[in-house]
Amino acid sequence: MTTGRVLSPAAGWALAAALLLTGCSDSAAGKPARNAAPPAVPVTAADAVEKTVPIQLTAVGNAMAYTTVGIKSQVNGQIVQVHFKEGQDVRQNDLLFTIDPRPFEAALRQAEAALRQRQAEVQQAIANVERDTAQLANARVQERRYKALVEKELVAREQYDQLQTNLAAMEATVQADRAAVENAKASERAAQANVDNARLQLGYTEIRAPIDGRTGNLLVQNGNVIKANDDNPLVVINQVHPIYVSFSVPEQYLADIKKYRARGPLRVEARLPRQLETIATGELTFVNNAVDQTTATIQLKATFSNTDNALWPGQFLDVVLTFTSRTAIVVPSQAIQPGQQGPFVFVVKPDATVESRPVAPGTRLGAETIIEQGLRAGERVVTDGQLRLVPGAKVEIRPPKTS
Repeated sequence: MTTGRVLSPAAGWALAAALLLTGCSDSAAGKPARNAAPPAVPVTAADAVEKTVPIQLTAVGNAMAYTTVGIKSQVNGQIVQVHFKEGQDVRQNDLLFTIDPRPFEAALRQAEAALRQRQAEVQQAIANVERDTAQLANARVQERRYKALVEKELVAREQYDQLQTNLAAMEATVQADRAAVENAKASERAAQANVDNARLQLGYTEIRAPIDGRTGNLLVQNGNVIKANDDNPLVVINQVHPIYVSFSVPEQYLADIKKYRARGPLRVEARLPRQLETIATGELTFVNNAVDQTTATIQLKATFSNTDNALWPGQFLDVVLTFTSRTAIVVPSQAIQPGQQGPFVFVVKPDATVESRPVAPGTRLGAETIIEQGLRAGERVVTDGQLRLVPGAKVEIRPPKTS
């Protein structure tokens, strides 16, 4: 039969001392106690702020020239000089091309000579009228004189009849002369029209800019022979001051567009794709008169002054149409986290712990997002460090990092 040993009092105190030293050694080695609270998670935070925000609609737009003109020649001929460089800005009435004017100058001189001939014919016809009118007046005097003599039987009746015949012939001659004057004047007007046309054709040898704008690719050079109204333009001019931006929005917004536009002009901002910086601000100037039934959208156009050439025809842009403004709660966009139950934010409570709060995000405004539901003004939300957080975790708020 085995019996256990009974420790003496001295041995018990020695064992207790050894256990105490072992505990002190573990603490000194940095091992945490089993029931110690986890350390606070360092985060950055920001307050939910109530502010006035715009009610906006975003879309993808396309910049369009305010006016586009394809320059074509109105006469056949050879280009003898180009007065601009492709890509150059031109002003209305600037000289662009000169076509060889010599054939047209010769045609003008020929038409002017014909006009002078017709003018001489008019003067000749007028002189004939004056001459024959004088002869007609003399014939009438003779007729009256012989009529009195015939009544007194002082001259033969045959002589009087001859004078009457001469008078009638002279009256017909005067009428023919007057008709000849009208005919000569008509010929003169036709000759004048030929001169005007020749002068117009000569003017077409100088091709000038019909609008202010920027020229595109130059498709002809000095020496090229061109045809009037050819299918291909010599150069295309785009007016970019001002400039249009065309975009389409779903038809469901048409009622809002009409309502707010009736109250005053609607501001439109243009941004580069996926950029937040506004590069141009304009005004909504056109709402199409029908909804596109294929896409269920309505086409809109905004006009921008574009004095700094920030917009370029054909350029794709993000367009922001502002209707009005309202008061709303906003938070930094990075505070909103995706979750299985929908978007949420970590709200910092007064005891420096966090809770997970579902929210209903609204429109994003640059670096901030509107919160339609779930937050009150003044509540603090975590903006950085969410990956290490769980509901109820303690946090240590640190200042945001400076960039």
